[in-house]
Amino acid sequence: MKLKKLYCKALRVKRRIRHPYCAAVIVAAGSATRMQGCGKILTTICGEPVLTGSLRAFNSCVLIDEIIVVARREELEAVAALCREYRKVRTVVCGGASRPESVAAGVSAVSEYTELVAVHDGARPFVTDEIICAAASKAAKFGAAAPAIPVKDTIKLARGGVIERTPERKTLFAVQTPQVFDYDLLRAALQNALAKKLPITDDCSAVEALGMQVHLTDGSEENIKITTPLDLELAETILKRRRRQCALERATMFTN
Repeated sequence: MKLKKLYCKALRVKRRIRHPYCAAVIVAAGSATRMQGCGKILTTICGEPVLTGSLRAFNSCVLIDEIIVVARREELEAVAALCREYRKVRTVVCGGASRPESVAAGVSAVSEYTELVAVHDGARPFVTDEIICAAASKAAKFGAAAPAIPVKDTIKLARGGVIERTPERKTLFAVQTPQVFDYDLLRAALQNALAKKLPITDDCSAVEALGMQVHLTDGSEENIKITTPLDLELAETILKRRRRQCALERATMFTN
């Protein structure tokens, strides 16, 4: 009887701490047209491929249960080789001609018991555990969430080179990834976007097209997307600073 009570108590604790099964779909199938012919995912920053940062962050995050990587056909073998050391990577699949097609290919490869899907740009190597967990936790509650930061510049809406209006800056946010969604919601949103050939550039737009709300969480100015050679220079600066900080923390830990 005593053992049964202990078992029931342990089961209740397990249920309280259980998180929804979350699959990360890391999209690394971009054409890299602004990278002067270089494939941005395999381009190195301080000696490590861009994709490595995303793989490392999601592989170590406790709220992520598996990883699907979507790559360009010509990079499948190289990306698969890079993924071998990350235990949560379930498979590497070939991307499509557009972002919705690539994300749909990744979503179709997740485990059958997936409840949440976190879609992340493979070209954002500096995503942190805090950013991932915040978006996943909010999506578990509301069905859709994404990290974002307030814009600093004044944004103008223009047509034909002429300003039409100026939106209020405090209402504007730069949305980042991972964008996390209920699995069924994301699948329906992608099917709708593909069927209607909607010109979407992120997955929030696909969900919004269904009339659903997406909740924002805190992003980071360091969570940049590498799209140009100039972004690579900024990325090297960020990575060098992080490495110095880690070295300092280790030195402090040992001295104490």
